[in-house]
Amino acid sequence: MQVNAAMVTISASREMSAPIDRVWDIVADVDNEPQYWHGTKTVKNISKSGNTIEREVVIAFRDSKCRQTVLLNPKKSVEITITEGPMKGTKVVTLSPSGDKTRVDVVWDIKLTGFLGMFTGMVKKHVAEGSDESLARIAKAVE
Repeated sequence: MQVNAAMVTISASREMSAPIDRVWDIVADVDNEPQYWHGTKTVKNISKSGNTIEREVVIAFRDSKCRQTVLLNPKKSVEITITEGPMKGTKVVTLSPSGDKTRVDVVWDIKLTGFLGMFTGMVKKHVAEGSDESLARIAKAVE
């Protein structure tokens, strides 16, 4: 049986009562991602060159391994490209300063591979809820 997976876009946003520098310090600390993003269990960096990190991540879904490329755009965004694993695509975290507050937007553009494509609705809901919870944990840390 062939399941053709569609791209899924998931967005989450939150305004935080903290300056961009404080929010960036947490968002850009991608080695500490499991502390805020509970869908990420472990992070193992493979290589780092300038603002680009190649890494292997174990996600909560059946302890699956993903291969990711992370691009840090200082005080603007963290772009994660998921190249191998049960999902492929991107997760972009963008920061927008507004006075003494910072708006954080998260946009996932993912495609579920293999049999996981059958669970797209469930996974989309899980990722959306997880993103909201992660933004709440980040806000609590910076506010």
